[in-house]
Amino acid sequence: MLNSGGSPAVVRTAGAATLLVACLALASCGGDGDGDGDGERDGAQGEVTVVYQDDTVKPQDRPAVAVIRKSRVLEQVADWVNASVALPHDLVVRVTGKVPPGVTDAVTQPDGRTVFVPPSFLTQIEEVSGKVAKTVKRPALFPEDRYNADDLTALSTQFVFGHEMGHALQRQLLLANLGLEEDAADGFASFYTVNEVGPGPSLAAALLFDELAREEGGLTLEGLSSDHPVTQQRVFTFLCYLDGSDPKRFDGPLVGAGYLPKTRAPLCPQAWSMLDYGWWTQLAPHFRTAFRDQGDEAQRHAHDRLIAETKALGKKLDEVRRAQ
Repeated sequence: MLNSGGSPAVVRTAGAATLLVACLALASCGGDGDGDGDGERDGAQGEVTVVYQDDTVKPQDRPAVAVIRKSRVLEQVADWVNASVALPHDLVVRVTGKVPPGVTDAVTQPDGRTVFVPPSFLTQIEEVSGKVAKTVKRPALFPEDRYNADDLTALSTQFVFGHEMGHALQRQLLLANLGLEEDAADGFASFYTVNEVGPGPSLAAALLFDELAREEGGLTLEGLSSDHPVTQQRVFTFLCYLDGSDPKRFDGPLVGAGYLPKTRAPLCPQAWSMLDYGWWTQLAPHFRTAFRDQGDEAQRHAHDRLIAETKALGKKLDEVRRAQ
């Protein structure tokens, strides 16, 4: 992203994040979910609820919690899942100071039935977002009236919570992974926010992670061996999926402005199409009855676009390789 001087930031290596926006590495996939993919036909009636445990919130964390509560970004993600997906078990999202030992950031339990969001974690996001709003030149794609600490906090938290929801869906529904679970969870955050919210969460998350990468400094063994991708790498992946979702709209403000490298951009339409089709396909056996027609149509559209984008990439592959 742009630094305070207005020039594109160089690609940085990153070590152990000062603010981890994902589940703990110790939380394993799976759990005791017993859903078999037949959704409501087998009585899968799990609901997502968001609970604010106000009596556990320390005074210094109340402003950040108030921002998230007022924005309803957690509830928006929960509402979409409740309308779309038949979970085998209830999922409770707890904004609470009472978290398992060692938990300092948002985390999804191994069975996918609880997400903990520590208030202090939201305060950390707000502090970093405030620094970004003051020191980083606003991307032209980001609305001027939303380029402030509160809106950046809300939007980036929506993306982060999308990541945790990705973990919860994988674990409750026992979805197959063809790579690292952390990559898949990031992918769901992009899939949900780009399709249902727009570019704001991806942009805010990219700004947040870019600032975190600056604070991390040099790459360490812990950073390289983490189950999470390198922080700066995640920034460009968020932007790549966003750009690939609508190149005509986003190439200018993202690629032309130097936020997304020209060597990466040609790969993004096919990458987004594969992600979009992949998540619709993973969720399809679990669609709620009332959502099934809409979900099936979205999957068909994503399938058609994936075929088209793969053919398009094949035609320009030599040019893409020469540019890398």
